[in-house]
Amino acid sequence: MKDRIISLWKSNKSFVLFLALMFVFRSAIADWNEVPTGSMLPTIVEGDRIFVNRMAYDLRVPFTHVSLVKRADPQRGDIIIFDSAAADLRLVKRVVGVPGDVVAMSDNSLIINGKPLSYIDSMSADDINITDINITDIEITEDLLGVEHQIRIQREPGELANFDAVIVPSDYYLALGDNRDNSSDSRVIGFVPRDEIVGRAKHVVVSLDYNNYYMPRSDRFFKTL
Repeated sequence: MKDRIISLWKSNKSFVLFLALMFVFRSAIADWNEVPTGSMLPTIVEGDRIFVNRMAYDLRVPFTHVSLVKRADPQRGDIIIFDSAAADLRLVKRVVGVPGDVVAMSDNSLIINGKPLSYIDSMSADDINITDINITDIEITEDLLGVEHQIRIQREPGELANFDAVIVPSDYYLALGDNRDNSSDSRVIGFVPRDEIVGRAKHVVVSLDYNNYYMPRSDRFFKTL
């Protein structure tokens, strides 16, 4: 039996080492993450596989959340991937509040450090007031203090569309889904601890259309987020 094991190892050690290195690479350096829900619409759609830069913020011990070297901190506007203990899931959300920020929301309009954000109708490129929109489900541009991105909201604000001013604690972040009325984010699970964040996403790798027999969406391959 021992001889057989030794023989199998000699015959397959290159493949085993390749697999081990691949797992270490995906755990500590770069990975991809499937997005099965629409909580980040319109930025990320169901079926996108996003590239996760695991070294964006920390160099970690493989297969752990233990940081060996802190490389950077998440910034407002970053799309982060984190292993949420509160949700017991890996989640993808956008950072809207960094440590020390005072953040509030009124009818889906964010106020950060006392400054109401600007919202632009992408169709007319004019400044708009969310409460003046007369259609049910819309996509608009949010200016996140210099970081512009698309969000989706409903004409009639849902139960998550408002919260009183909160101060983001040290080593925590406030993260929201871009699909504001359909996202379980910091409004549900609380602030995101810094040590739960495993990486940052800036690109889609590939995308499969769940509603069309998982056919590839070639127009989303390598799309910048």
